[in-house]
Amino acid sequence: MPTSNTPRSYGSVTKTFHWLTVLLIFTAIPLGIIANKLAYDTSEALEFKAFLFSMHKTVGVTAFFVALGRIIWALSQPKPSGLHPERRAESFLAELVHWLLYGSLLLVPLSGWIHHASTSGFAPILWPFGQNLPMVPKSESLAALTAGLHIVFERVLALSIFLHVAGALKHHFVDKDDTLRRMLPGMTEAGTLHATSKFAPFMTAIVVWIAALGVGSAMGTHNSHSDTAQSVALEEVQSDWHVDSGMLSLEITQFGSQVSGSFEDWTADITYTELESPGSHGTVRAVISIGSLTLGSVTGQALGPDFFDADTHPTAEFYAELMFQADGYTADGTLSIRGTEIPVSMPFDLHIEGETAQMKGRLELDRRDFKIGDNMPDESSLAFKVDVGITLTATRTP
Repeated sequence: MPTSNTPRSYGSVTKTFHWLTVLLIFTAIPLGIIANKLAYDTSEALEFKAFLFSMHKTVGVTAFFVALGRIIWALSQPKPSGLHPERRAESFLAELVHWLLYGSLLLVPLSGWIHHASTSGFAPILWPFGQNLPMVPKSESLAALTAGLHIVFERVLALSIFLHVAGALKHHFVDKDDTLRRMLPGMTEAGTLHATSKFAPFMTAIVVWIAALGVGSAMGTHNSHSDTAQSVALEEVQSDWHVDSGMLSLEITQFGSQVSGSFEDWTADITYTELESPGSHGTVRAVISIGSLTLGSVTGQALGPDFFDADTHPTAEFYAELMFQADGYTADGTLSIRGTEIPVSMPFDLHIEGETAQMKGRLELDRRDFKIGDNMPDESSLAFKVDVGITLTATRTP
């Protein structure tokens, strides 16, 4: 069998690309569906779920490169003519489905790959080339967008596959022609060379993708963790110091990899008096909206009932005295999460110039103290240590 196509037959390279793509797609799709549906209520369950997601991503990236090679090869080859040129509507639909397939085979894995690179969390791609992509930042908004695109493009791919398979079976069992046989092993020649228009099916495929994106947007597929807890509105505070900007960050270790995130919504009621003598110089009361947490690809898991349980405990609270000693500043008080209150002491740096203060502190917690992740009693999947960091710039209230 020749390697190249002819006007009446497919060569061995095209057939290999075709059936390898079939194998990869029909492996990646079930892996993703099964992984999504699996629970993660134990360390073992989470580890298996992560493994399936890693396999899904790895197969998907492989499918992207195979599809890219397939398209490049197809562009360099003559495409065997259809067997029924007189059926213009059927020929148009077949060409349209081919364009949808080619595009979706690139867009589905590429959108998933960008989503993976723009977020952090478990389930790495199983290859030695790293997990990031050039010019793709870590971004919650980009991750949400590409996750939505991935879903939309998956639906277009699934519809295209259905139509493609249905057409092949129709040709084989109803028309009883050689359309399907030309893609099976062996040499099968059929068809007569005739002119076909590719521009109209190509433009129609673009219209289909645009329409699919519009439907997906209307259905909210691009929204950030729409299936997780909602951030509660926090009351405004009257503070001696107004927080102009700041970040409350969180860092965990899952399966040996660091995952960083932050709480978007929090308030701080600060009283502070500048004194040179040691002792208490003021107080701080901070309230954090748990539902405003973003933590890479594990945001939904972190907000769930086995972890922060944001639906039942929508806020956390930190109250402390701001202490000054010879060796520096500390915030000594209590931290309440999930209804559990423990004493904490957070060292911090403070610099005040005029009416502006800059503060930076870091606190190391043990998740077990707050009964977070009790279903993961060892550190094989989720480390006990949690690093919390805070930076803020505040202006003295007149």
